[in-house]
Amino acid sequence: MKKLLALLCCLLPLGAAAQMPVILHSHNDYNRTAPFWEAYSQHCGSIEADVFLQDGEILVAHNREDLSADCTLRNMYIEPIVKLFRSHEGRMWEDSEDRLILLVDLKSADALPGVVSLVEEHPDVFASEKGVRVVISGNTPAPSEFGNYPSCIWFDGLLSEDYTPAQLARVGMISENFRDYARKWNGKGRMVDAELERVRAAIAKAHEMGKPIRFWGGPEGTTAYFTFWKLGVDIINTDKPAVACQFFSDWGNKNFIMGRHKVRSGVTGTKKLDAATRDFSGFQNEKLQLTRRIPTYTPTYRNDGCKKKIKNVILLIGDGMGLNQIIAGAYANQRDLTLLKLKSIGLQFYNPQDDFIGDSASGGSALATGELSWTRHISSNHDGSEEYSPLTDYFKGLGKATGVVSLGDVADATPAVFYGHTSERDSTDRITRYMLTSDVDLICGSGRDYFEDPRKDGIDMIAGTRANGYTYITDALRVNQTLGKVICLDNRMGAYATEETLDFLADITKASIDKMVSSSPKGFFLMVEGAKIDYAGHSDCFPASVIEQLGFDLAIAEALKFADSNGETLVVVTADHETGGLTLLDGDLESGHVLAVYNSDDHTPTVVPVFAYGPGSREFTGTYINTEIARTIKRLVTK
Repeated sequence: MKKLLALLCCLLPLGAAAQMPVILHSHNDYNRTAPFWEAYSQHCGSIEADVFLQDGEILVAHNREDLSADCTLRNMYIEPIVKLFRSHEGRMWEDSEDRLILLVDLKSADALPGVVSLVEEHPDVFASEKGVRVVISGNTPAPSEFGNYPSCIWFDGLLSEDYTPAQLARVGMISENFRDYARKWNGKGRMVDAELERVRAAIAKAHEMGKPIRFWGGPEGTTAYFTFWKLGVDIINTDKPAVACQFFSDWGNKNFIMGRHKVRSGVTGTKKLDAATRDFSGFQNEKLQLTRRIPTYTPTYRNDGCKKKIKNVILLIGDGMGLNQIIAGAYANQRDLTLLKLKSIGLQFYNPQDDFIGDSASGGSALATGELSWTRHISSNHDGSEEYSPLTDYFKGLGKATGVVSLGDVADATPAVFYGHTSERDSTDRITRYMLTSDVDLICGSGRDYFEDPRKDGIDMIAGTRANGYTYITDALRVNQTLGKVICLDNRMGAYATEETLDFLADITKASIDKMVSSSPKGFFLMVEGAKIDYAGHSDCFPASVIEQLGFDLAIAEALKFADSNGETLVVVTADHETGGLTLLDGDLESGHVLAVYNSDDHTPTVVPVFAYGPGSREFTGTYINTEIARTIKRLVTK
């Protein structure tokens, strides 16, 4: 493999690891609508042209009868390559050091001298250390003749050839007919074992020779691309450059693999969040890794589904959490999540009054109040003249403690619907004033900088002081150590989860439950939000979604542990909406590898699951509109 790496460094695009995990080869490129340019724009690292010699010109076509005097190798490939290389100061792409292979397939052996002549006209482009590499394929000369050609000419190799070391040094890649190894596979599902072993053996042999391998004549599509990548094919042949490029582009943000692995440096973020969260710093790609699976909790089921009196309710909301976000987390964790151990499962629609697709404001308002809402509205009617009463008010009326915890900004829509009212979710000044005058015993999240800004008249607070009955603290893990009503603004809650902070929400959930228990002997209502599953969807960052989902699952486990120890606690887990239209494409169970793509950077109208545990949990099975969740909770926990 050391030889292979050395060859890749000198022959293949050096920046490809940053762009894509493989080299894409635009097969029969001259058949494209815009030959060369389509493949170039898709960042294909290898481009193929079939050529003939006719009337002293090197012409490009698949068959001799298709030849045209206008379609020369010079004007279709050589001149554009030379112009781009020189205009980018010795690079093929202005924004990268990626290199290009021009594979010239000789349909007639007599075309080789003409190809060599064209290449030798531009030694700065084709013969320099970082220049474009020309690889001759098709009717190539015998290996014993490789040395007769200038060093700027490389040759396509075959596994069946017995090359001498000198001959092998002139081989640019190994190209094999895929159907010689796998006749049955159509790119769907898994190859049969015998064919799979033959393909693996071919790849291994090429790598033992120190050469990258390309299969031609194989199937295409998501399964085929992923299979070739997973098997270690270095150069993936494609007749659909745009499709293949789309599949492999931004590869790091489409894949999660349990354990340390190479990732792209930098930040994946979004500017598509609302006022309360628009300062989110983004996800640091290098931090989006876990070295080991998370532990899960198996409930006792002792009081699950019974008709016992309900004293406490814990509502956990995974913002943007659809079924695929949950299943992706499970696959990454070897098909194991605490959430998936709950037996009472339903589905909820979250369409708002005024649109087909909901947002956190409308979806959260429905969960909080049991009233159908409008997009961007926070627990209020269409013009904001009527305030809808949230569950926190209902439980306060029962003499119970109430808490609102968000792993995001306290003024964002999901936490806000449990204490505030406005017809515009971006009215954060109004929302925070509702917070300071609310009866909620615990409000906890990020947003400290906003509250300590002296320019925000009437809102600025100093840690440790009391305002409107609240004690203001800045450490979420100490909420259970502060008497009375508490507003906790801990900016750590606004950061994305990493392996070091993965259990942060779980620890906060445990501390918040302790706070609720000590606040009222009559019981409590607690809402806990996992906010950044949604951020990941808006940012098109799948690894972040997996990690945030697993962190949320740890918080769910803490709620279930309390429910089992208490026996009078109902736990409900759901989402306000799904974000991104996440689709799972492939993966590997053993390694915890999941490949997925987002189909949108916004919310989608798909239904989301509802999980329930404890007394009354069976009331949440079936399919219903999201308003039924709050209504069912009220019905089960009556005055």
